[in-house]
Amino acid sequence: MQEKKPNVWKSVTLGVAVLLGVLVYAYGAEVTRVNLSELQSERRQESLVRVLRAIFRPDLIEYDQVLEPRVAPIYVPCPAGGLPGDMSVSQDGSHITVTPACGAPGDVVHVQGFNFAPNVEGPLRFVPGSDPENPVALGQLIANTDAQGNFSMDFTLPNRESEDVQYIRVTMRQNEGLPYFTQNARDTWDRIVETVFMALLATTIGTILAIPISFTAARNLMRPVRSPIASIALNILGWAAGIYLAYQLTLWIGDFTRSYVTVLPLALASAVLIPIIANLAIRWAIPVEDEVNPPLALRVTRGAVIFAVIVLGIYAFYALAGAMSSLGPQLAARFSGVAFLGNFLFRMGQILTLLVPTIAALLGGGALGGMLARIGQQATERLPNGAVKTMNLVLGGLVGAVIFGLLGSAAEWLYQIGNPVSTLWIPAAVGAAGGVLLALLTQPKDTLPVGTALYFVIRTILNALRSIEALVMAIVFVIAVGIGPFAGMMALALHTVVSLAKLYSEQVESIADGPMEAVQATGANRLQTIIYAVVPQIIPPYIAYTLYRWDINVRMSTIIGFVGGGGIGFLLQQNINLLNYRGASTQMVAIAIVVATLDYISSVVRERYT
Repeated sequence: MQEKKPNVWKSVTLGVAVLLGVLVYAYGAEVTRVNLSELQSERRQESLVRVLRAIFRPDLIEYDQVLEPRVAPIYVPCPAGGLPGDMSVSQDGSHITVTPACGAPGDVVHVQGFNFAPNVEGPLRFVPGSDPENPVALGQLIANTDAQGNFSMDFTLPNRESEDVQYIRVTMRQNEGLPYFTQNARDTWDRIVETVFMALLATTIGTILAIPISFTAARNLMRPVRSPIASIALNILGWAAGIYLAYQLTLWIGDFTRSYVTVLPLALASAVLIPIIANLAIRWAIPVEDEVNPPLALRVTRGAVIFAVIVLGIYAFYALAGAMSSLGPQLAARFSGVAFLGNFLFRMGQILTLLVPTIAALLGGGALGGMLARIGQQATERLPNGAVKTMNLVLGGLVGAVIFGLLGSAAEWLYQIGNPVSTLWIPAAVGAAGGVLLALLTQPKDTLPVGTALYFVIRTILNALRSIEALVMAIVFVIAVGIGPFAGMMALALHTVVSLAKLYSEQVESIADGPMEAVQATGANRLQTIIYAVVPQIIPPYIAYTLYRWDINVRMSTIIGFVGGGGIGFLLQQNINLLNYRGASTQMVAIAIVVATLDYISSVVRERYT
């Protein structure tokens, strides 16, 4: 058999790769300043042992303590005429002795204790004769008795010279009664409960917002979405105009009805009766069966009724928010045992008051944008090519100017440039030119991949926000709403939205295409396709991701608390800064228990529902 010749080039390549690896890790060790000599330092080892012992002794329980102080006389320095004859200490019961009974500052003396309770401890202090109320701590000296109740230790005399007799005092601490939780343990319980619910609210809010975003960030759902230029342009313009008009209308209704929604009976009646009246009006204005060419007056009347229903609906939401804000404090004052329910109603009323304009603006933008998009689609299909080309040029230039003008206005608001030509007119002109150029380069009735473009925009925004740590978000929200768990919850909720939206969208992209094709073959629209073909495939992983995110939020809240975001992290940081490692150990134990419990709960839920 012919021997295989060695591959020189492969050997050289392997050697170069090994050399590069050594260089990389050598430079990494230099950058990270690897220094094991500090680990061998006696001072470092003593500190490490002290901290580890404190960490493994969490400050969880304590006892009522009986103090047993005992003193022994000492002279610093030794008297010129010798020690007096009355230096003896009673040998009955517990007592301490000091040998020798005098010395110069810096001398080492030996102290012994006898007949104390076994296995107890207490501090050893020097009591000056001139100031007996303020003893001097002799470093970190703690006397520990053995099984027979005795102890023996050395210490160095401090620089406290006096002609009068001074004392060495030990105060033994003996536990009495049953153990009970320390104040640190009770504070830890309060904070860990706060942490769990802070993470729960953040996960809930983040999940609600991430689910719809995830569908728009899934490539397989957005790739087929295509529209002509006129439909896209009118949709964007409709969104902009609808958001503005609906927002202003909602604010006007809120200002006009502010005095009415604070009257509790009127607010409750409005919140109950208006939905019933609106339901009857909508049924009349939008009949189930389509009518062929209804009279113009009837169509105008129905449009007016729909508008009136929208106005009344906005007022009903304000009335509901006012009723909750008024009823909440009354319930909290009357039923103190469940005051948190009244406070919850009050807070929900505040939140609803803030959300009504935003929700109305989004609904108004979606409604007007969708209506104008359909008009653009029909115009593109029915008009001749020349007219469509002209329409595309006009609408493309207009929407380009609007988009770039809004971006320039945002830059002006952020950076305060103070030059409208640079931040408004030039961007608008560039956007208009870009829109016209796009219309010139496409055929009149061609469709553009608007879904793919929207997909890349949303994914870019999600990636940018996800790259910002929750700690930084917490700092921003602490400035916005103040120090406390609310700021931490908002920071976690925002980070949850962008993280879950990415995970959810990737799960949507990995679903099987067969069910989607089957549902689409029946003539289903996009919404029906998502409900009947996409949602059944993503429910199990969505549940798993959501539970895992709750676990992550509990652990992240530890860091959030370091910047004032509330939760267990605030208490943990406080104890670490005070070098109270036993207290910090209690918080670490609580975090570990909660994380392990959540992991068990999530595993049970995943096993049952996934």
